[in-house]
Amino acid sequence: MRGMTDIPAITDDFVARLADRAQEAERLRRLPPDTIAEATASGFFDLLVPARYGGREASFPEILDPVRRMAHGCASSAWTLGFYALHNWMLALFSEAAQTEAFATRPFLAPAPLAPTGRGVAGDGGIRVTGRWSWATGVMDGNWILVGALCEREPGDPASIYPVLALLPISDARVADVWHTDGMRATGSNDVLIEDAFVPAHRIVEVTDIYGGTAPGAALHDSATYRWPLVPALALLAAMPALGSAERAAEIFAERLSQRFLAYEGVMQKDKPVASIRLGDALVRLRALRALLDDTVGGIEAAVLAGDPVSRAARGQARLAAAHIVSESRTVIADLLSASGASAHFVDNPLQRIKRDVDVIAGHVVFDYDTSRELAGALSLGLKIPRTAMV
Repeated sequence: MRGMTDIPAITDDFVARLADRAQEAERLRRLPPDTIAEATASGFFDLLVPARYGGREASFPEILDPVRRMAHGCASSAWTLGFYALHNWMLALFSEAAQTEAFATRPFLAPAPLAPTGRGVAGDGGIRVTGRWSWATGVMDGNWILVGALCEREPGDPASIYPVLALLPISDARVADVWHTDGMRATGSNDVLIEDAFVPAHRIVEVTDIYGGTAPGAALHDSATYRWPLVPALALLAAMPALGSAERAAEIFAERLSQRFLAYEGVMQKDKPVASIRLGDALVRLRALRALLDDTVGGIEAAVLAGDPVSRAARGQARLAAAHIVSESRTVIADLLSASGASAHFVDNPLQRIKRDVDVIAGHVVFDYDTSRELAGALSLGLKIPRTAMV
């Protein structure tokens, strides 16, 4: 996996500035303007934009390492910036007309609440969309929006219902301020409401095509980047803030060992073998997670480069790998925090924020560990899974 050399501004200094702004971002419940401005200036949002629209058209795996590294500064910022970049990739899966229209706005910043909680009614040349969507990460600075909706191919025929993603200008949506959470506060993931907004056919794509890597953009752009299936792409990208946060927690714990005096025991914590054991355990688990990530990404990248379809079984394994990365990262963080003493819970200590953020990340539907294991196991055995299963 290539690192950040292609993205000059995603440097240690940029990550440090994310850390400096983390408390302000929590207070604002959205990203500070300077964070959006710096990310835009860096070209980060252009990483997965097709070359014909002035983007870098990088390989998909190149987005993962920068997001993981940004989480060393602030998980909320890494999550939001990462999803903005991912949604540029998603736009590249739509029709040429949709891309030409939306990529004219740069940076293209689009929240994408994908759950099909909206309804699309067929009309002349498109659909009319109504609904309410939760978890609209980055909506406070969005200029477009992608939403999931259920449509009928034949009016009045429930058997003809199919899921789509619809692309609309943000002016068609209204924000409901509901994002009052104990973690990931800076993502600004409020609800959005849309009422009877017309979406022309060129700004609609069927979910089954996006899941399978056969969306219109896969044929439009001569790049394997746009043949990646959606769920592995989304799940692996979304796991990076958790992994990066766990790595940062291990760094902070190691730094504290050399400074923390245990007054009731009369020793430095670094001189207690159990502290070294805790750190060693965290480090080897993180190494294992990075190896799992590389193996998973490498397998999918090899398939798309060869022009082969990514099987549902492979997609199920990728979702499981992402869920495992998040689950293990969460455990590593909790173990290190539990050995860091009560002072780690002061609000100016990043360890407590790291734990709160990753606890919230773990609640994302794609990281449901039981469901991910069930789906991966069933697909490996060739069993049927629900038609709506997210793989």
